[in-house]
Amino acid sequence: MGLEWKSRAASARWGPAGSEESLDELAELALSAGAAVVERVLQSRDAPEAATLIGPGKAAELAASVGAGAADVVIFDRELTPTQQRNLEKLTRTRVIDRTQLIIDIFAARARTREGRLQVELAQLSYLLPRRAGRGIEMSRLGGGIGTRGPGETQLETDRRRIAHRLQKIKVELERVRTGRALNRQRRGSVPLATLALAGYTNAGKSTLFNRLTNAGVLADARLFATLDPTIRPLVLPSRRRVLVSDTVGFIRNLPTTLVQAFRATLEEIREAALVLHVLDISSPSAMEQAARVGEVLEEIGAAGVPRILVLNKVDRAGAAAESLEHRLSATAPAQAAAVAISALTGEGLDRLLVAIDRALPIDPTSSVILRIPASDGATLALLHQCGQVIHTRYSGDKCVVEAEIPESLARQLRRRGQIT
Repeated sequence: MGLEWKSRAASARWGPAGSEESLDELAELALSAGAAVVERVLQSRDAPEAATLIGPGKAAELAASVGAGAADVVIFDRELTPTQQRNLEKLTRTRVIDRTQLIIDIFAARARTREGRLQVELAQLSYLLPRRAGRGIEMSRLGGGIGTRGPGETQLETDRRRIAHRLQKIKVELERVRTGRALNRQRRGSVPLATLALAGYTNAGKSTLFNRLTNAGVLADARLFATLDPTIRPLVLPSRRRVLVSDTVGFIRNLPTTLVQAFRATLEEIREAALVLHVLDISSPSAMEQAARVGEVLEEIGAAGVPRILVLNKVDRAGAAAESLEHRLSATAPAQAAAVAISALTGEGLDRLLVAIDRALPIDPTSSVILRIPASDGATLALLHQCGQVIHTRYSGDKCVVEAEIPESLARQLRRRGQIT
């Protein structure tokens, strides 16, 4: 069930309007959660109705459709208030959920690591707390003693207190995870080892690209949010520099705020990265809107200023439209972003992407040097081949003259030895 506004003023006041594209995405989310969609409805209104969001007439029509289609659940494309949810469930006599709850349910089914499960539980409880309904006065605890026989603490208050206590405990545990991640980043920062973060819309092909770059074997699936738990793997660039690549959770339009807050520790990997690879499904008809949405989320988490490469994925599907879209996206991309068209599935354009990463990395840049080392110093020559790109080698007497492109950290080390001319 989607809801669109008849005027721009309503959109400005009540949030973004729904659309057929948004309903298509909601249907994909429902399929990812294991549901079969039997009917779709998009209503146009001037303003939301306080009791049911969609108004009594449309609610009655929805109840009839539920009965005719034998539907088990109604999914709304907008976030429902607790009152609206309860009223709609009474009218339709079936379970009613909104987009936020659907996404949280998918996250709960996909999380594998302890950190991922904690983050999902935090989002679930944050969503549940204001929606917790009491079980009636019969579940209340009575006060003891003369003059204290009032209604006492209700079951609703007890549940809310328990949820609040659990929320506080999860936040403490996630803060430890955040501290651990900060320590790991600090250790990685003690050596010139940059981190690349893959970011993008869900189902844009981030995990396929991650596997293609690092041979990680991470699950790559067409379902939305197939990968939740972050993975970090090493990558050797054409310059022989070593970097770390981090695969992160995908974004989506109207990503619930509770999820952005819950996955703060994971999303910090993007904010602290030296370079963000913004992966975009160039074959999608909503590619421009998806690119804008990812840009908004990156700004929300404080990563808007991180250098970025726009990775235009799935050119094998886009066909002739890929080149024109590449130019359009390059023109609208941030000033610090370059655009590279690739196919993570076939490997097309991957060599150009690696070269672009090499050029864009701000940490430990490469420089061209000429070294004169003893011909017998095989260790230094091996180090040049291992950590840099040797362009030319010649021998002059007992010296080996090497022209190479090496990281600045290695160049400083060799300058101290007096081996760079």
